[in-house]
Amino acid sequence: MDFRTQASTPEAISATAADAMLILVAGESVPAHLDAKLGALLKDAVKQGDFEFKAGRALYLHRPVGVKAARVVFVAVGKDTAKAVRSGVTAGLAQLKHRGAKHVALALFGFKALDEAVAEATVLAAADANYLYTHTKPSASKSLELAKLSFLCDKEEVKALKAGLARGQAIAAGVELAKEAANRPGNYCTPTYLAEQVKTVGGSYGMKVEALDRKAVEKLGMGAFLAVAQGSDEPLKFIVAHYNGAAKTQAPVVLVGKGITFDTGGISLKPGAEMDEMKFDMGGAASVLGSLRALGELKPKINVVFIIAACENMPSGRAIKPGDVVTSMSGQTIEILNTDAEGRLILCDALTYAERFKPAVVVDIATLTGACVIALGGVRSGMYASDDELAAALDKAGQDALDPCWRMPLDEEYAEGLKSNFADVPNIAGRAGGSITAAKFLQRFTAKYRWGHLDVAGTAWNSGAAKGATGRPVGLLTHFVLSQVR
Repeated sequence: MDFRTQASTPEAISATAADAMLILVAGESVPAHLDAKLGALLKDAVKQGDFEFKAGRALYLHRPVGVKAARVVFVAVGKDTAKAVRSGVTAGLAQLKHRGAKHVALALFGFKALDEAVAEATVLAAADANYLYTHTKPSASKSLELAKLSFLCDKEEVKALKAGLARGQAIAAGVELAKEAANRPGNYCTPTYLAEQVKTVGGSYGMKVEALDRKAVEKLGMGAFLAVAQGSDEPLKFIVAHYNGAAKTQAPVVLVGKGITFDTGGISLKPGAEMDEMKFDMGGAASVLGSLRALGELKPKINVVFIIAACENMPSGRAIKPGDVVTSMSGQTIEILNTDAEGRLILCDALTYAERFKPAVVVDIATLTGACVIALGGVRSGMYASDDELAAALDKAGQDALDPCWRMPLDEEYAEGLKSNFADVPNIAGRAGGSITAAKFLQRFTAKYRWGHLDVAGTAWNSGAAKGATGRPVGLLTHFVLSQVR
């Protein structure tokens, strides 16, 4: 999709050539400086009761007299914030579905200033509205055929908006890549497929990429990762990509993604209802892949290592059993009390592997626990951090990206349930505080560096009629890495 700025004046909006004009209005009245022809249309709609200045209200007009665009959509957004813009663009483009508009001109009124955040929010909303999964459904047809969006603005605003559009396009490309990987069924998106994607995308940006096989993983002593993978015929892959945007001496940021490409639960088999959604259990890996793409586009002056531990969790005669004890790469032994708590087993070895890079910070991303869904729903990702400064940085990145998270506790008392008579640690504790105890398990393997953990079980995909991957938290991760540039 082509996103661009177009210098204009409020008085010339009605003369803009486009298939459709989308006008977002902040505040509670018709803006005084709105184009006279469009202002008259809006005033009449308010008078007739067809439009109200309440956030989310939209009005579609077809071939309005005196306006060059054949279609005009007004949307009330309430506040003049980037978040309101994103909601407004989404609502406005929904009015243009099935109407054949390929070029949309966007104008904002009632805003104190148009900045990078507003431009980024616009791109992300438009890209999301325009996305359609077709890989295994080629008969699907788009309801919105948006090819170009022109952001109308003053000359003084062009520079800031261009920067926001560029960042938004990079993140949107990463989000789409993450969605495409996660939406593919488990027989298409395998660990091998993920490795191929990282090689292709990373290679296009000059990154060094390795995809370690079972033999290499065995040599490293990743007993926990191997234990999860041993029940499947699908080969595991341990994928590592290096982005070098700074001096070799600069410690890297490391992003670690859980890549369970299908999760049956193993011997602790999941219920059949909605088990198809367990293809999304590689949402953490998908977000690392998407962030790799976004950062490759943006080329920040920082070093980043991307790690994806990928395998299936399947029941078979070779699968791990409840009660089995395995030895992790760190040397700690783990009693498997539930084979459906497999994500933390592959992550603990990946987190130990990350030590070799002497990282500035490590952040792992995983669809880890149903408990996090119960705690936070699908609005915010669960966030854990080893120190307040890191927590603040992750929180701000989420706010800036409109991809929010919420800090969860890591009090030592939560680790009380992680005790075993037969190993150093069990892989689960009790039901209470399940997302927290999972994080406490992972924390045991992160003593040598600053560490953050994002539990995205509630935010990586949607269920129901809108079933599909969200691409989160690519935006949060991208903003976080950019915030770490020194």
